[in-house]
Amino acid sequence: MIEMITKTKTKTDFAYSPLFLNNEEGFNNYSQSLKIIEKKLTNFLKGNNLAYSGKKPNEIEARLNEVTLASLKGETMEAVAAELAEFVINDSINVHSPTCIGHLHCPTLIPAVAAEMIIGTLNQSMDSWDQSSTATFVEEHLIDWLCSQVGLPEQADGIFTSGGTQSNYMGLLLARDAYCKRYWDVDVQQHGLPVEAKKLRILCSEAAHFTVRKSAAQLGLGEQAVITVKTDSNHRMSMGELNNELLLLEEQGLLPFAIVATCGTTDFGSIDPLHEVSQAARKNGIWLHVDAAYGGAMILSKDYKELISGIELADSITVDFHKLFYQPISCGAFLVSDTNSFQYIQHHADYLNPQEDEAEGMVHLVNKSVQTTRRFDALKLWMSLKVVGLDTFAEMIDYTCHLAREVAVKIDQAEGFSVLNKDPELNAVVFRYNPEGESDRLVNLLNKQIQQELLKSGRAFLAKTRFDGQVYLKMTLLNPMTRLEHIEGILDEIRVLGEMFKMMEE
Repeated sequence: MIEMITKTKTKTDFAYSPLFLNNEEGFNNYSQSLKIIEKKLTNFLKGNNLAYSGKKPNEIEARLNEVTLASLKGETMEAVAAELAEFVINDSINVHSPTCIGHLHCPTLIPAVAAEMIIGTLNQSMDSWDQSSTATFVEEHLIDWLCSQVGLPEQADGIFTSGGTQSNYMGLLLARDAYCKRYWDVDVQQHGLPVEAKKLRILCSEAAHFTVRKSAAQLGLGEQAVITVKTDSNHRMSMGELNNELLLLEEQGLLPFAIVATCGTTDFGSIDPLHEVSQAARKNGIWLHVDAAYGGAMILSKDYKELISGIELADSITVDFHKLFYQPISCGAFLVSDTNSFQYIQHHADYLNPQEDEAEGMVHLVNKSVQTTRRFDALKLWMSLKVVGLDTFAEMIDYTCHLAREVAVKIDQAEGFSVLNKDPELNAVVFRYNPEGESDRLVNLLNKQIQQELLKSGRAFLAKTRFDGQVYLKMTLLNPMTRLEHIEGILDEIRVLGEMFKMMEE
């Protein structure tokens, strides 16, 4: 029957042929389409060191309103690619520019970009083994390698995720359900949260990622369940304040079930004292989740690996690869010290991951994930580790950290500037143009205007943030192609713009 159907082709079948990768026409179309897109991307990147085209949001929106979203009969790839280049590619943020240093938004490694093509073409779904086969074991092996690099025990495990938001959510989800089972013998999956859950509390530093609060809300605990601990002068969680908060919670009859330690805060790249936080967590029977979305890459560092010593003591860990591992978005992982922790999110469906399959050696990764359909993102990291090599990864990461220290010193010594983190732990530098004798109101305004003008001109993209109510600029130096002379050029631009804007205000 199958053979008869294969031989019976209609005119409509042939019309579809170039659209799929199971016939000669499709293979030719695939090759030609890749060449067309490659040319457009190369034209955008080649010789273009600008961080951005400079167009304002309303200009881009107005231009895109001219573009149709669909065609009735279909258009040629050449025509669509030309439109794509004009209206999308050319006005995209250029993450490969050495002066695109605003957010935790990295340039991408070429082997990882090549892997994206394989991922999209093979289209493996990482929920069940029979939708991913080999890909399942590639991810499993990479998770084992990551756990080993971190220093987690033999029973450790993990899963690839979309990034820090999902990983932080999973850490707090498992922590909540493990606490409810251990202290009240309540299976949250089956019976929901007990009445006592309104007393549950999460502790994190005031510099922790916003997703801690977001996760608390999504977990039915409310943002009020998050207790923020003050930081010290280096923007790390203060152990004295943490211990005070734990005592206060005990006096109030509240129930701390998780501590989130940050290994690389978003603004300053600061790392909480992991050994001390771990001791406090163990002493009080509390789950320790380490958000190492940013700083987790230090596992590959040669010069700065000691900064994250103690991460191996965590119950769960967030690591992002679309930051200092230079992977295309999205690519992250969630690790646990004990694979049994995943029992709190397991569900079995007869059509997808029946329990009997496990006895037959069929691994279904959906058992460890809050996602069902999931991309084969592990391939990007694997190809990068193989092609780039661990030594080069270490050199790139360490270079950016060295550069940040040089930049902080240079800005600190420059007239008319001030730096908040004079000795950065990772590669973020928070500073501002701060001419002597000017009011905070004016200085805040000047820094806003400088940041906007640099982006508008395309010369540089710096992030804007606030600290103690004042406006600051931030350089996040992820790109190993950024040189000190690029930063010196940006500082010169800031001085010129600052003086110009100051005169306009006067």
